[in-house]
Amino acid sequence: MAEQTLKEKTAKGLFWGGLSNGVQQVLNLVFGLMLARILDASDYGMVGMLAIFSAIASTIQESGFTAALTNQKEIRHEDYNAVFWFSTLTGVLFYLILFFCAPLIAQFYDKPELIGLSRIVFLSFLFGGFGIASNAYMFKMLMVKEKAKIDIISLICSGTIGVILALNGFAYYGLAIQTTTYIGISSLLKLYFAPWKPTFQINFSPLKSMFGFGSKLILTNIFTQISNNVFSVVLGKFYTPQQLGFYSQGQKWMGMGHQLIGGMINGVAQPVLVQVMDDKERQVLVFRKMVRFGAFISFPAMLGLAFVAKEFVWILLGEKWLDSVPFLQLFCFWGAIGYLSQLYVNVLMIYSRSDIYLLGMVLIGIFQILIIGVLYPFGIFNMVIGYIGIYFLSLFFWHHYVKKILPIRFIFICKDVLSYLIISVLLFVLLSYILSGMTNLYILLFAKIFLYTIFYILSLRLLGSKIIRRLFGICKKQNAMLKIISGVVYI
Repeated sequence: MAEQTLKEKTAKGLFWGGLSNGVQQVLNLVFGLMLARILDASDYGMVGMLAIFSAIASTIQESGFTAALTNQKEIRHEDYNAVFWFSTLTGVLFYLILFFCAPLIAQFYDKPELIGLSRIVFLSFLFGGFGIASNAYMFKMLMVKEKAKIDIISLICSGTIGVILALNGFAYYGLAIQTTTYIGISSLLKLYFAPWKPTFQINFSPLKSMFGFGSKLILTNIFTQISNNVFSVVLGKFYTPQQLGFYSQGQKWMGMGHQLIGGMINGVAQPVLVQVMDDKERQVLVFRKMVRFGAFISFPAMLGLAFVAKEFVWILLGEKWLDSVPFLQLFCFWGAIGYLSQLYVNVLMIYSRSDIYLLGMVLIGIFQILIIGVLYPFGIFNMVIGYIGIYFLSLFFWHHYVKKILPIRFIFICKDVLSYLIISVLLFVLLSYILSGMTNLYILLFAKIFLYTIFYILSLRLLGSKIIRRLFGICKKQNAMLKIISGVVYI
């Protein structure tokens, strides 16, 4: 009975996670297209200069509490309450610090406009602190349906505000207010939907046990954010806001697709893997099924986006954004395999190996900074290639340490993803050649999407893919989506 309950929770979690991420990406697409048509690259570049400060402060504020609470077998009210007040108070503290540091940030970039802009962006720390404890509770309890409602409502409200402000000439201020509004609404709704509620009985003593796990995780996440955003700092300092804007736009559209896939899988990966910790053989099987399911979706989606990148940008964003196409394509190649890194990290987290996670992110950050320094004379594009290349190499690092915990051979992981990778790459190459003579952008975009999708499904069907067989078989039954996900991903 317990197994069935876990199976149902997993299936529902994946279903609602996938639905939520799907709806969010559609909304992000709509709002993103509207804003891209109204604003220019320099507007996105101005906001992009502040990304690293926001990311690091948010990481310190969260302090690894979500992961730490998820790993605890039994959690008391006092645990959540301590996290709530710590996150809230640190949010206030960080906002005050960064508020007065705004002139220094503007001076670093030689952009006086950043003083007012940064003080709006940094309001997100103030609002974000309210929702961290509630988010941890909902994550622990697999309340994916409720989180889906929260994310969608927050996105609709903030996106609408962002578009209205952009239409009325607020430029980059509109983007900043949009982000802050999203975090504020999301935090309030998490407080509302979560059954747990904070009280004024403030006691920080429960944090001691969490900091043992979370301290390394904090440092890890700081290095992660530095690694993810160091490129934006370099471009903002030494290049124009327009160039940073093209880079940010390419990264943004890849990120939307990657988030859809990663959010669907990783939203339930850690809680589910925790609940099967007593049976390592079963845990390995669950892990490998998540790897295969991720590859089944991620490779065609990400490489498909790279395949249609030029037509997508030209038609939907406008000719002024064509310089973002090479960045989008490069990031898509990493995005295709990026979900696998997070699955490895989930295993490390549930076995409390935050020290390995820290070591990995420190090494990634160091090598990326070195690569940027070496390739700086050769231009932005080559720097991005080297920057992304480090992420690919990091897969070997993660696997090396995960296999010390679980008996997972790298050859089996390669076997799990290889067929999906080969088919996706071959379709990319062959269809590029076949459709090379087509000049109408609208017909070309439709043809690429249609043919890529059809040939991908048919190829897997001919190869006898178990996932495809289950999809065709289960789709004929009731509750198709839940059963598809349950049958494909969970044992």
